[in-house]
Amino acid sequence: MTILCATCGVESAEPLPETCLICADERQWVPRAGQQWTSVDVQQRDGMRADVVELEPGLWAITSEPAVGIGQRALLVQTTGGNLLWDPIGTITDDAVEQVRELGGIAVVAASHPHMFGVQCAWADALDARVLVNERDAEWIQRQHPRIELWDGELELLPGVRLIRFGGHFPGSAMVLWEAGSEGAGSLLAGDTIQPKPDRASLGFMRSFPNNIPMSPGVVRRIADQLAPLRYRRIYGNIPGQLIEEGPAAVERSAARHIAWCRGEHDDLT
Repeated sequence: MTILCATCGVESAEPLPETCLICADERQWVPRAGQQWTSVDVQQRDGMRADVVELEPGLWAITSEPAVGIGQRALLVQTTGGNLLWDPIGTITDDAVEQVRELGGIAVVAASHPHMFGVQCAWADALDARVLVNERDAEWIQRQHPRIELWDGELELLPGVRLIRFGGHFPGSAMVLWEAGSEGAGSLLAGDTIQPKPDRASLGFMRSFPNNIPMSPGVVRRIADQLAPLRYRRIYGNIPGQLIEEGPAAVERSAARHIAWCRGEHDDLT
């Protein structure tokens, strides 16, 4: 049975801790009513549904109804050498597994950071995949599993799919560069290492999004500079609807704005 935290949607293993380690951290939160656990069995008994929807050729979103935990969507990237499941959701259903199998299955499961681990091992077991966790975030693994492999730096996961560590939100926070995305111009799967905003033209750089803890100007500049030489157009976030079409310009504009406000350059406006 796959047990998971009802608040963040990350799978855990028995014996369960008193409080989910991920939610107890300053980047997340524990409900006023206290720690709550659930399971995939309970979700399915209560009518959980997962939907698999195409976003563009070769890229599919997997979401759940109702949303689980933080409410992320998983992204499935198809390649000639196998598929990547990115930021797995906090549930799994037989129907969704069958749909993914029809799309070519999964070779690798990876997450942008620990908040997005979801039920990563359950997906990997169902579809015989590897699970990659950045070694700098290994302390947050709450369900140890033989499928988990540690990595760091940059990996060519699959043909035309690069997994790159950027840090910031977590030390191991990562993004995926999918070279075939955006009709060949490249797509960036950002998780919330950088987070596309509702205006569809800017991004957020935060240590904690729910608790409003910003990254420092130096870290934001480092991430923007690391992105600058990469070739991509669209940026996909980890929440349904998060999409930026002109990604590189949005990164530089958003980084400059964040840095200026954090340095006090606009204090006259406050």
